[in-house]
Amino acid sequence: MSAKVYSAATLGLESVLVEVEVDVLPQGLHAFTLVGLPDTAIKESRDRVSSALKNSGFKPPHQSGRITVNLAPADLPKNTPIYDLPMAIAFLLATEQLTFSFEKKLFVGELALDGLVRRIQGMLPIALFAKEYGFEEVYVPRENAREATLVSGLRVIPVGTLFELTLHLRGDTLIAPAFFNEVEKREEDTESDMAHVRGQEQAKRALEIAAAGGHNVLFVGPPGSGKTLLAKTLPTILPHLDFEESLEVTKIFSVAGKLDRGDALVLKRPFRSPHHTASAVSLVGGGTYPRPGEISLAHRGVLFLDEFAEFSRAVLDNLRQPLEDGEITVARAKGSLRFPARFMLVAAMNPCPCGYAGDPERVCACTPALANKYRLKVSGPIMDRIDLHVEVPRLKIEKLDESGAPGERSLDIRARVERARTKQKERFVQKSFRTNAEMTSQTVREVCVLNEESRTLLRQAVSRLKLSARGYMRVLKVARTIADLEGAEELTAGHIAEALQYRFQE
Repeated sequence: MSAKVYSAATLGLESVLVEVEVDVLPQGLHAFTLVGLPDTAIKESRDRVSSALKNSGFKPPHQSGRITVNLAPADLPKNTPIYDLPMAIAFLLATEQLTFSFEKKLFVGELALDGLVRRIQGMLPIALFAKEYGFEEVYVPRENAREATLVSGLRVIPVGTLFELTLHLRGDTLIAPAFFNEVEKREEDTESDMAHVRGQEQAKRALEIAAAGGHNVLFVGPPGSGKTLLAKTLPTILPHLDFEESLEVTKIFSVAGKLDRGDALVLKRPFRSPHHTASAVSLVGGGTYPRPGEISLAHRGVLFLDEFAEFSRAVLDNLRQPLEDGEITVARAKGSLRFPARFMLVAAMNPCPCGYAGDPERVCACTPALANKYRLKVSGPIMDRIDLHVEVPRLKIEKLDESGAPGERSLDIRARVERARTKQKERFVQKSFRTNAEMTSQTVREVCVLNEESRTLLRQAVSRLKLSARGYMRVLKVARTIADLEGAEELTAGHIAEALQYRFQE
């Protein structure tokens, strides 16, 4: 006899339907065959499912003859153990140890040997797919239930054990469905508050502009000047994630297995800081079964690359597409997957290998040729995609030893940033993007109208600084953000002049 239940597979950040079919032939020697492109983790399901069934009080597969399990579609690789639970349920149906209507029901879950249902990765994309595909009930591990309830209009049944689920399906002891509980906002990060940063007023101003418009920033300065501290304060002045953004980020973290236990929704903007020895795959994503990389985990948040020039040049050049398009396409022989990567890049580097080029108090030990070679480790196209280039000089002892009032709080700066973001939201209400940094060339022409004075200034700067077409557009985007922070509708020469001072110069 054969039986079928429904499950799902996750490809990138999307899910597709998987039909788990079980056929039992009572005659002949025992065999348990898995087909449908299962990988090693799924092939081992035979032992997990058999033990879970036996320890839950059911007739196990080795007493049932020849068993064939097909995971359809057969040409789709299966690489996670989430099919344990649907396999066990389909087997019980096929051997008539359980009877229920499987229509409009979707099952996912890994089984322990004692029948416990374990947490899985990628629950949110599966729940979104289930609703879109018309399923009414999803049976999920208890630890994943809160995550699944983020999708409204779906009946989520939290399953603790295989035996508990069978009682529910028989109608003997029903499991209460899980409901979404309003998530409280996280406490503010007081350790990285902007008020703790002494001096560096230009760098703090650059961060405010970056936060208001979603721009990328490069800090250049000697060791110990505060570049890392400045970068860590950026999330504290960014607006809070709205529900739509939180769902986007949660989806990525869920698929990557980075969602903290007990958390249903990511509430804080991501801050990712990979080491400079990171590989291209770890940064942009990929692998045999492609997973999101650091740039996708930083989606709607901050990607901080410290020791920027120490990263492999080939690795950094992989950032070109996501910095421009806000997504990364991972191409493999078996197909291509797209991951979102709309992040703010904050990079920090020394001016030379020893770190003291241009320092008035320390002598640089590097030759001009060595210092130039060090700077050229970061390619021109990457530099051109960074909107704000900021020098972070050595901080004088007078500033460090200040005993007066602390600097401006992150909360106050965030209020200005949110006002600027609100103006952009209203401006781009009919667009697919949210911030000035994401504007297309056509949109820049529409919203960055220059008067004669500002146009003349920009033309002179383009000629003198040899700005590329991309650099020209990015200056206009930054100027538009500066105007938004001031509440101004028209771009003036002052806005253009401030935007120009942040452009990279050899």
